[in-house]
Amino acid sequence: MATSSEIERLDGVAVMWSSRWLILGACLATILTVLVVSLASPKIYESTTTLLSPKETAPSGFLGGLVASGLVQQPSLLAMTSLSQTREILVSILKSRTVATAVVTRFKLQERYRARHLEDAIEKLRKATEVRALLREGLISVRVEDTDPARAAEMANFYVEQLGRLVAQFGVSEAGRQRVFLSEQLARAKGQLDTAERALRAFEEQNRAVVLQDQTRAAIDAAARLKAEMMAAEVQLQVIRNFATDANPDTVALRRRIEEMKRQLAQMQYGEDGLNRAAAASASSRRDFYVPPARLPEVGLELTRLIREVKVQETLVTLLTQQWEQVRMAEARDMPMVQVLDQAVPAVYPSKPRLAMNLALAGLAGLLGGLGFVFFRQHVSNLPRLTARG
Repeated sequence: MATSSEIERLDGVAVMWSSRWLILGACLATILTVLVVSLASPKIYESTTTLLSPKETAPSGFLGGLVASGLVQQPSLLAMTSLSQTREILVSILKSRTVATAVVTRFKLQERYRARHLEDAIEKLRKATEVRALLREGLISVRVEDTDPARAAEMANFYVEQLGRLVAQFGVSEAGRQRVFLSEQLARAKGQLDTAERALRAFEEQNRAVVLQDQTRAAIDAAARLKAEMMAAEVQLQVIRNFATDANPDTVALRRRIEEMKRQLAQMQYGEDGLNRAAAASASSRRDFYVPPARLPEVGLELTRLIREVKVQETLVTLLTQQWEQVRMAEARDMPMVQVLDQAVPAVYPSKPRLAMNLALAGLAGLLGGLGFVFFRQHVSNLPRLTARG
């Protein structure tokens, strides 16, 4: 004897069989409607351009010159930009409003999209554009959809052109600012060197008999080198503060290094009791190098001070000249920042509407809709009988 569940299952099959033409008609009607709509819809073509992420490069410009010269150490914050960070920056530029505005203006999309405002055209463009970073492959893809396959390819390639232009523009501007800054510092250092040399020459002409010991000259050279390194570190600290706070570990470490070099310089100038003598010298505005064996006469001390000033300015001019050359070469260097792996070409076949997929989904939706309608109708027809039983 059949159970109640088997009876209900047989009833359901009987209902579907008796209404098979209705269900089939619903499927065909849905498929036909979707077919007409798909054929009437404008064909959408997509084109994709693929970029290679730039390789990691050593620090360039002013900071790169400091590191390359060996006069300063490279802190972690000034390390080479990682590949993933570079890729994220390029993706952000491609998605920026600046690039979108340039594309809208170049291809007159506000008129084509029939957008009342520029923002509306930009929003429609972003819906038709996809910028993706392919992390595993190390690539960046730009996909653009449009009703015209040639225009879609042109728009995708124009994105790359704008990316290259902006990267070059901002890169040159940064190198240019560094070059201007170094030119000012170099001109000032040359002027100070010229003044120091004239003062030393005038002093030697007045005091021809004064001759410094070899030990004193060696102390002057060592102190001048140390002071030049300290000045370079102070310049590096000034640059770091443009993007890091005083509490940053790199900033703190560099400040401590500068303080240590100041302590060493004070000890070289004033002997073992460097701090006390440095404070006393600061009060009297005298900065003489300490020579342990004997004290120099007053004239010798003045000569030492003048020679030290010339040595320091010479070292500073040499350092700034090296950095200026580094920045000048970085500014003039023509390095392709954006490399195109695959340029966008006009598509042969439309990407939308996807007729086969749309028809398959329409058939499934028609089948489910027809079954739902049949069972709902059967349930409504059984309501009086169920009510009578109740």
